[in-house]
Amino acid sequence: MYPKVKPALARAWRDLQTVQFGVTPAHAVVLGPVDTATGALIDRIDGTRGMDLLRTEGAAMGLPDGQVDGLVRRLAAAGLLDDATAGGPRAQAVRKRPETLERLGPDLGSLSLVHREPGGDLRGVAARRAIRVQVRGSGRVGGQIAAVLAGAGVGRVEVLDGGRVEPADVAPGGIGPDSVGRLRSEAAAGLVRASAPGRAPRAAEREGPETVPALVVVAPRDGLAVWAPDPALAADWIAGGVPHLYAGVLEGTGIVGPLVLPGATACAGCMERDRVERDPAWPRMLVQWRSAHRRRAAAACDLGLSTAVAGLAAAHALSFVDGELPASTASRWEAALPGLHWERTGIRPHPGCPCAAATLAAEEEVRE
Repeated sequence: MYPKVKPALARAWRDLQTVQFGVTPAHAVVLGPVDTATGALIDRIDGTRGMDLLRTEGAAMGLPDGQVDGLVRRLAAAGLLDDATAGGPRAQAVRKRPETLERLGPDLGSLSLVHREPGGDLRGVAARRAIRVQVRGSGRVGGQIAAVLAGAGVGRVEVLDGGRVEPADVAPGGIGPDSVGRLRSEAAAGLVRASAPGRAPRAAEREGPETVPALVVVAPRDGLAVWAPDPALAADWIAGGVPHLYAGVLEGTGIVGPLVLPGATACAGCMERDRVERDPAWPRMLVQWRSAHRRRAAAACDLGLSTAVAGLAAAHALSFVDGELPASTASRWEAALPGLHWERTGIRPHPGCPCAAATLAAEEEVRE
């Protein structure tokens, strides 16, 4: 074991015997009492020394037997300790890719705060490399989402879209101006390759069936398909148990969510049934809107807003593939120009939807 105090958390002394690791409340930890000699030892727990050397240096500093081991245990229990050798075989495979580690340094720091166990950061990166995510759409929102996911270490990012790149698809961080006129699928594949840190993972580093993505991000160029998602499009994902997240911009309104967990949370069919019950004119208007969108060439998709939506959606997608349930789970977040106040709307399962999420929700209520 080569213990290392997590460098992602800034350190400061609150008083002569209390150390605070971290600035923001979400991850800050206060440790005490800590005497001066022990505080000096903390500076040496940097991943370059094994336990034997740390014990020797601790004894030279006048620390009693067992105090070094006790300190390491306290740091580990507080989620403040990393280990330069931990994480398992897949983490070791990532350690052998220095170009990947250099690019993902900030991501490793972030993952070390979420995965508090020693080696959790590299284990998280290794897990991302083994995952396949599919992005449906390569416009201003979808292209940037794909680039962020690939750049954050997701091993396989597949972008599905038809037609050729138009000038309106171009966005900083997404499809570039030199791709105008190319097939969208080819331009998006090139964007993913250029964004990825290092080489693609080998087959041995992958996991799960090749045909089933761990997550589908639905980010079509037509924002109406996110505001009012088509249940028919999601039918195969519901049947196959494939989680999917909606994200897009419609008429100056950014939308992130819901993240649908088939059979557990509300799906596109639930949303459609709920809207029809609340507004009987909804089906009639939806047909007209969809027809108008097919005819209309331009969309109201502000670049700043689309970038914000892409960033938030990518962050939620990464949170999910990292093993957490983000705030878009069973919820939709919306922000409209010009104020851009993000507002949450909970999405409840509909009892008449064949996805059966309402049955599970009712059973959970009974248990509670």
